[in-house]
Amino acid sequence: MKKTLFVFALSILAFLNASAQAKQKFMQITTIESAVGGGFGRSIMVITKEDGSQEDRGLENLFSLTGMNLKNIKSNESNILQVLRTYTDQGWKLQSTIPLTLSPGQNGPGIFMTRYLLTTEDVKKGF
Repeated sequence: MKKTLFVFALSILAFLNASAQAKQKFMQITTIESAVGGGFGRSIMVITKEDGSQEDRGLENLFSLTGMNLKNIKSNESNILQVLRTYTDQGWKLQSTIPLTLSPGQNGPGIFMTRYLLTTEDVKKGF
């Protein structure tokens, strides 16, 4: 009787485990920071959520009329970290980071682009 009860309990646990399906979800955050002198560039953060919807957030340009603007760089770093912290607090995990620098010439304007891929698992239980 005990053996039958034990096998029955194991069968129930196996059934419950099999009915819990994990579906991985993805989200991407792309930051594009302008390296155009004189403050004429445009910097932005694009958040593409798991449902495909997008949210744009402004970032500061890396350069102003007087040259490299350290205040803007610090502001961008703070904004990026705040967004990443918000999503990791919600259960998202940073899966990968891909940096890219584009510049047409050695001293010409360019952009710094970084992509952050975040993942999470959506566990659905069913009977």
